[in-house]
Amino acid sequence: MTDFEKMKATIAGDIPLMVEMEKILTAIPAMAPESGGKGEMEKCAALESHLRKLGFADGAVSFERFDADDERVPQGKRPNLVVTVPGKKDDFSIWVMAHLDVVPPGDLAMWESDPWTVVEKDGKLFGRGVEDNQQGLVSGVFAAKALLDNGIVPEHTVKLLFMADEEFGSEYGIKFLLKKHPALFRKEDIIIIPDGGDPKGETIEVAEKNILWLRLHTTGLQSHGSMPDKGKNAFLAGCELALSLNDLEHFFGERDEMFNPTWSTFQPTKKSANVETVNIIPGDDVFFMDCRILPRYTLKEVRAEIDKRVAAIEAKHGVKIEVEELQHQESPATSADAPVVRRLKDAIKKAHGIEARPIGIGGGTVGAELRNLGFDAAIWSTMDEVCHQPNEYCIVRNIATDAETLAALFTTE
Repeated sequence: MTDFEKMKATIAGDIPLMVEMEKILTAIPAMAPESGGKGEMEKCAALESHLRKLGFADGAVSFERFDADDERVPQGKRPNLVVTVPGKKDDFSIWVMAHLDVVPPGDLAMWESDPWTVVEKDGKLFGRGVEDNQQGLVSGVFAAKALLDNGIVPEHTVKLLFMADEEFGSEYGIKFLLKKHPALFRKEDIIIIPDGGDPKGETIEVAEKNILWLRLHTTGLQSHGSMPDKGKNAFLAGCELALSLNDLEHFFGERDEMFNPTWSTFQPTKKSANVETVNIIPGDDVFFMDCRILPRYTLKEVRAEIDKRVAAIEAKHGVKIEVEELQHQESPATSADAPVVRRLKDAIKKAHGIEARPIGIGGGTVGAELRNLGFDAAIWSTMDEVCHQPNEYCIVRNIATDAETLAALFTTE
């Protein structure tokens, strides 16, 4: 048997252990303080303890912690754990990056079971975090475990990174690591982030739309509903502004078939309450925009056009409009011919006979932070993409499937 075939057999036998690990991790609600949670420390400790029981404490495997200070959580720190399996060569490392934190369950009435207790049914595991991002986390763990169980030294050093704070901006996770511990990563490294994908595992995310979240606050003059001439209707001005900004989808109208949808989107979303009764002309109005912009357009040029349209509405309605950016992110793409993409495509084909293809997405991942500093990263997994939903689930077989792909990657020269 080849090393890959040995690992594949081990992975198949470890499926019950994968389910057990999912149950252990799901039982610890690792939510950020923004969600009223206590952070990831308890979950990280449980993970490290379990890894040692699985055999990661033996031999040359090393554990390193890179904790970020955060006074909002009981322990005062947010954990980032790196587990290293040394390879035959250290010209580059293969990273498998997963995050420890999860989002809140939301309305419990929408769940068919306790979100913090894994339920196994019809080949699926149900619970908060089982897919986002524990599926990728567990796949990486059991691919590495298959190396250790078979006494196989990987061709290149393997590093498993378990990060904090992905769900709320990564200030205590990948951003902290890149800023405070930049020597961890090399430009030659192969960086895999199993935190997005498709049901067949045939797409490799190499690019993300630029993100711009806006809060638009319009101030006019309140008046009686029967005397609009005495006021300046902030709601009316806000409505016209929302339509004007939505029209940016035509102004920045180029298409890119790598993305779905193929165009830049400028969508009004949340709306705040203004007045209490029907017979008041509102003098104050607030709404929000979620903009996902093709990388060919810079946020600088988008902001300039937004400013023009805001000024036009102010002049027309005699109002004042304050534009606040709640979030912004832009990043270059990873080349479709980058080593990480080529190697991952080869591993997917070797493990499953699938010809994978590069794509772009509208969502944001930690890959953007890496790409902005010149690190190539690929986001990939085999999943139904039910993250953040009630009754979140992962397909058990997908955990093993992705572990097999990583096994193929780990054993390739």
